[in-house]
Amino acid sequence: MEDLAEIARLLDILGNRNRRRIIGLLRQKPCFVTEISETLMISPKAVIDHLQLMEREEILACQVDDRRRKYYYLANDILVDVSLRSLQSAMTRHKDAAGNAAGERTRQAVVMLAKMVQAHDQLVAHLEQLNHDIDTKLADLARNHNDLFRSERELSVAVALSHESLTPAELAEVTECALEELGPILTAFERKGIVSRTKNRITLRGIHADESQ
Repeated sequence: MEDLAEIARLLDILGNRNRRRIIGLLRQKPCFVTEISETLMISPKAVIDHLQLMEREEILACQVDDRRRKYYYLANDILVDVSLRSLQSAMTRHKDAAGNAAGERTRQAVVMLAKMVQAHDQLVAHLEQLNHDIDTKLADLARNHNDLFRSERELSVAVALSHESLTPAELAEVTECALEELGPILTAFERKGIVSRTKNRITLRGIHADESQ
């Protein structure tokens, strides 16, 4: 029963697509929250929720570097081995009786798979273009808007807020920026009309309008 409970817990974790994407990224290298958020285009707050859940399950672990930034890595990888032997045996026993029907179902399944692969390829192409456009815009902001963003830290704060409204504590966590450093940045942003505060949440002006009301 304990094994079944463990399997159920792991399947629940793997049932979330973004957690699978995070695990796939961390198989390649350890990452900071901001790296995961920017690479996978997931809001920093959601990334932290996923990381904390998988850390509790001892799938991930974290360490702090010499700049006090927390990075995550795989502590225990997940490999799922699904056996199809019983299914294959049943298919063999009923092959003669249901051969034509099974063949038609297989054909339809292959057609559906092809359509899904094509849709996936189109989404990947659009995502790659969107990532390129985001990188171009970030480079433009860093190069041509020094009056707004005087440092990489300020730019990372703006990028984090572009995902969603955050409290100062949440913003400090996702940007690995201490609250005492964050205060002057937010004050400057408010003065320039880049952000607004509502009920202790920081909102990038022009987006997240519903959240700030």
